[in-house]
Amino acid sequence: MENTRARILVAEDNPALAAVIEFNLRRAGCAVTRMRNGRLALEAAMEEDFDLVVTDHQMPEMTGIELCERLRALPQYMDTPIIMLTAKGLELDMSNLGETVGVSEYLSKPFSPAELVRKIEECLISSCAITS
Repeated sequence: MENTRARILVAEDNPALAAVIEFNLRRAGCAVTRMRNGRLALEAAMEEDFDLVVTDHQMPEMTGIELCERLRALPQYMDTPIIMLTAKGLELDMSNLGETVGVSEYLSKPFSPAELVRKIEECLISSCAITS
């Protein structure tokens, strides 16, 4: 990442995967807030503004889709990039998720942490171009 520290919210209920994601994002220069479910992620998003959200699709208490819907209803998150992680990539219509709940990108599990960092960088560059 560049000189600015992007603030990334990660909602992932698998502790091992969440730790890998956090490690790689911090190594890439991001400031990371990690939550174990969608409900806690939404609470964090209401307290602090994030530049990008990474969310798992299936989580307890609030799914990634529900989290996206709730975030998109908040003015400060209407245009924030959201990357969804899913083990159901072949079962979900990701273009439909983009249109209905505003998912910017998705990655099917298992994925390379380097690929996630690359997608985050691309989303942040795109969102800066849109908002500038």
